[in-house]
Amino acid sequence: MKIILNLKTLVLLISVSTVFSSFAQDKTTPVFKNGEAQIVEAFNTPDKWIRHDLFVETEFDTDGDGKLDRVHVDVTRPYQTDTEGLKLPVIYESSPYYAGVAPDVDGVFWDVKHELGTIGKERVHPEVTRLGERPIISNSQIKTWVPRGYIVVHSSSPGTGLSQGSPTVGGDNESLAPKAVIDWLNGRAKGYTEPYGDKEVKAYWTTGKVGMTGTSYNGTLPLAAATTGVEGLKVIIPVAPNTSYYHYYRSNGLVRSPGGYLGEDIDVLYDYIHSGGEESIIPNSSIKINDANIPKAFKNKRAYSNTMVRDTEMKNGMDRITGDYNDFWAGRDYLNDMAPMKAALLMSHGFNDWNVMPEHSYRIYKKAKDMGLTTQIYYHQFGHGGPPPVSMMNKWFTQYLHGIDNDIENEPNKAWIVREDDKMSEPTAYKDYPNPEAKNITLHLTSGAPETGGLTTTKTSKQGKETLVDNYSFSGEALARAEITNHRLLFVTPKLTEAIHISGVPQITVRLASNKPTANLSVWLVSLPWNEGRRSKITDNIITRGWADPQNHNSLTDSEPLKPGKFYEITFDLQPDDQIIKAGQQIGLMIFSSDKEYTLHPKPGTELTIDLDGTSLVLPIVGGIDGF
Repeated sequence: MKIILNLKTLVLLISVSTVFSSFAQDKTTPVFKNGEAQIVEAFNTPDKWIRHDLFVETEFDTDGDGKLDRVHVDVTRPYQTDTEGLKLPVIYESSPYYAGVAPDVDGVFWDVKHELGTIGKERVHPEVTRLGERPIISNSQIKTWVPRGYIVVHSSSPGTGLSQGSPTVGGDNESLAPKAVIDWLNGRAKGYTEPYGDKEVKAYWTTGKVGMTGTSYNGTLPLAAATTGVEGLKVIIPVAPNTSYYHYYRSNGLVRSPGGYLGEDIDVLYDYIHSGGEESIIPNSSIKINDANIPKAFKNKRAYSNTMVRDTEMKNGMDRITGDYNDFWAGRDYLNDMAPMKAALLMSHGFNDWNVMPEHSYRIYKKAKDMGLTTQIYYHQFGHGGPPPVSMMNKWFTQYLHGIDNDIENEPNKAWIVREDDKMSEPTAYKDYPNPEAKNITLHLTSGAPETGGLTTTKTSKQGKETLVDNYSFSGEALARAEITNHRLLFVTPKLTEAIHISGVPQITVRLASNKPTANLSVWLVSLPWNEGRRSKITDNIITRGWADPQNHNSLTDSEPLKPGKFYEITFDLQPDDQIIKAGQQIGLMIFSSDKEYTLHPKPGTELTIDLDGTSLVLPIVGGIDGF
């Protein structure tokens, strides 16, 4: 068949084609340079950003009303996602903190002044007054990523803000809630305009590719979502994440508080974040959950959650008596849930974070690497928080969300560590963490109490036994600085003639006896002489630390009372570290009992006797014995 076009028709077709071609060329698109998304001025228009909220339906009901819980979600996106039909990837942050937290009132923390193996007086339960107005849940991440061609999404965790459900502090619903949001972004779950309405909202403006990030609890939730194996979650960048609530509130069988929050436990954190559920009435007068009949009607869902989660599940499972690892804690340990994980992982943490300690990131990084996932780790020398440089995060999001190949997975260096005197933005690249050139050396003890003994690579037998007397009223710093005291044992190396580089996880073996059936055991590794004053740095004094319950010398899951006078051997890891100790310093191993800032405070007087010949420290040193 012949098609004959007259001149008029041909001109018309050319004109239409030109218009569409011009329209296509004028479309706003992300711009990339050196493997990073650049700020695009057409996206950098806050007054034109589209902001709205919705409620995503989950696959669980944790507030007992017989309906699937919905989580509150907000969206911030460039206006071009409407005017030009532009589809963009999502950077997503979820949190239990967005709607406010409980006030810091007297009695909110557990009393720590009591004997081991007992429980302190009951704590008070403050109520949270919910904050925030729809549609904005949070403004975090927006100014950084929307101008670079991303959509930013936030959600409140179950039982917080306007999200339905119960806060469980590491329970399954905290993993399934962000999964539901990612499913909605990919068209697999339903979103609604209202918490109880039936008008649906579609995510027509996204490619469905999602990256998650956040700090602390907000850094835990990306890992929680990734352990579900949800399709569409391509990359996570957790910053100082709590990866195990046992490791956060316990240490090798010992009841131990996170740094700065003496007496905190998982139920305290539950009260701290429980900002949801105060407005919704539960109509039925008898609710059956897990074969437990609740005999009265609850005035609101907050009361229901308090009874079922805090006052039943947590109270029965958290075990402040023994500190043992049990099914309750195992269910809140994300290392146990990683098998389905597919997302690439850039982990970030501080070596001097004594709140969420550096073991939390290392254990997940190591497992992800063993699973064959794309992983890198960024460590700095400071405290809690501290994300990687924006440029580093940008490359990861660009690779996995925009699909721009910048070869991240083939980079020869997997670890980026900020050295002691460097800026956070200037990490040093290493092949991996721990440093592959680090080798374990074993240090042995020589006697010296109540002053200081020696710490040497040469094992000298018949060093005998030395005894310390527990007294929580002396801080760890005071004990490390004391010239003479019977409240700790301190063993030091000779002065270092050259700097040494510690990289990895130190491990200690202690052979000890107690004059009582229970005792705290605390270990600090310090750099001496102690530096104090305005010019001291966070890396100057404490190298790393560790705590353990001698009753758990055989197992984390079973503790047994100590027989007074009988010697037991216990081996445990100290916190991971990567630190260069300067020439002229001495490395000190300090063994003591109650740690004033972290452990319970039993009545002073417990005696721990240390067998020096049976006690040793394994230290990972770059260069091994030659490096030492």
